[in-house]
Parts: sequence; structure tokens; C-alpha cells
Amino acid sequence: VQLQAFGGGLVQPGGSLRLSCASSGFSLYYYNMGWFRQAPGEERKAISYSSSSDDSTYYDDSVKGRFTISRDNARNTVYLQMNSLKPEDTAVYYCAVVRPNLSWPQDTRWWVYEYWGQGTLVTVSS
Repeated sequence: VQLQAFGGGLVQPGGSLRLSCASSGFSLYYYNMGWFRQAPGEERKAISYSSSSDDSTYYDDSVKGRFTISRDNARNTVYLQMNSLKPEDTAVYYCAVVRPNLSWPQDTRWWVYEYWGQGTLVTVSS
């Protein structure tokens, strides 16, 4: 059972990146997916969420309107499209999954998530 997050990098303010989170050993179809980020000296924070059951999504106010989460169940991959990036978006980004019966709807509590990707660094700087 493994999650792998990739797609981070250095981008200028106003630019875009697409993060990917691919699973191996299990199907993402049955799991709720969260994207989290953690900047130096700060707590890990949920920024986006995708439900496995009803396609509902959640976005933190700091990314609403700029980030979009999507799933490709055939590829066992979840994406986070990040547009209009700002320096304050600089952080290590993590994907994580949890089974619906172990979590709340749109659950932002990072400690309930069962499996985590390794993190990918996003740096927004000119």
C-alpha cells in the first residue's frame, strides 16, 4: 500500500502547477482524499478534500477559487491543480487517504488519515 505525490517545483508568483497523487496496492476509488500542506514552523493544514462517495469537495479559504482537486479513478490518481500561485503557498504538500467509515464528511483532521504520500515541495518565488 503506497501513495506517491509528485509535481512540485519552483514557480513564479501567478504561475501554475499540477500535483499528482498516485496509489499502488489499493484503489483510491474507495477512499476519501485530502491534500495538506505544511510550511516551515507551521502546522500541517488541510487545503482540499475529495469524497469517494458523492464527489463533494472542500477547499480552505486560502486556496478557494485557485486550486482544484480532481480524481481519475481509472489511473488511481488524484490531482491538485494550483493556479495563481502566491509566495504564501510555499510549503511541502502531502496527499493522504482515509476510508469513509473512519472519518467525517470533508474531514480536515490530518491525524485520522491512514496513508500518506511522501510530500512534494512547492516553492513560489520570483
